[in-house]
Amino acid sequence: MPTTSHPLPRDGGVRLDGVLLFTVPFTILAWASSFPAIRAGLAGFGPVEMAALRFGLAGAAAGLFLLARRSPLPARSDLWRFGFGGVFFIAAYAVLLNIGQQVVPAGPASFIINTNPIMTALLAMLLLGERFSRLAWTGTALSFAGIALIALGKGLNVEIGLSVLLILGAALCNAVTTVVQKPLFARYEPLSVAAWNQAIGGLVLLPFLPGAIAQAAIAPAVSFWSVVYLAVVPSLIGYATWAVTLSRLPAGRAANFQYCVPPMATLIGFLWLGEVPTPLALIGGLMALGGVVVVNLKR
Repeated sequence: MPTTSHPLPRDGGVRLDGVLLFTVPFTILAWASSFPAIRAGLAGFGPVEMAALRFGLAGAAAGLFLLARRSPLPARSDLWRFGFGGVFFIAAYAVLLNIGQQVVPAGPASFIINTNPIMTALLAMLLLGERFSRLAWTGTALSFAGIALIALGKGLNVEIGLSVLLILGAALCNAVTTVVQKPLFARYEPLSVAAWNQAIGGLVLLPFLPGAIAQAAIAPAVSFWSVVYLAVVPSLIGYATWAVTLSRLPAGRAANFQYCVPPMATLIGFLWLGEVPTPLALIGGLMALGGVVVVNLKR
């Protein structure tokens, strides 16, 4: 699930038209459902193999999209930015999240991933010299205290602690890519950037695809179709509807809708997988989400 670290301005000048009334809730549902779908897929696939199959399918479709659109090749000076997205935003993000979700349920994982805007803000402070206010530091402390409660809610041990760190690593991959690829959106269409990311990510994971195909032959049907769902709905269609949303709304206002993803992921995880969050995990998730809101109040 990509997120954005742009400011969250008060913008009342753009109404939710018919297109946005479809793309906004669809994107929220698609990305929220990806967390329980990963948990379902892991019942039949290894975490790396599942990532390889997901983005083998999504990357092939993205490559066909680029060919059909006759999208120009990236400029030589931008190649490293596209490569970075494929390696970190797609391949590393998927593998780290998949490994972490072997232990961490769908809802808590989505709350942890949603701290990505805080990481992006911290990177902007370190690399771009942006100011980080006392309020922002308070929000950061609140979010990471919430993540600690999520871990405690699972019964803190080495395996749980490592899983939480891996999911935070996935969020960091997302945040760093946001900073690295931000200049691309001034020169390329968002859909093209997303397609290149998925195509390159699929190529990076290609060595693991034979193992994924072997596992698919014996995986439960629900696991196999969960991975197909991940490739089609959250990846291909979800990225497309998010790009349409960004093209019709200010980035900051669009980002506000992403706060709906973790609660929705928790609900879908309960309805689909029967995952009931512990009280500590639920409180921690709300703290993590609240900290992200606080960090963005003055940005």
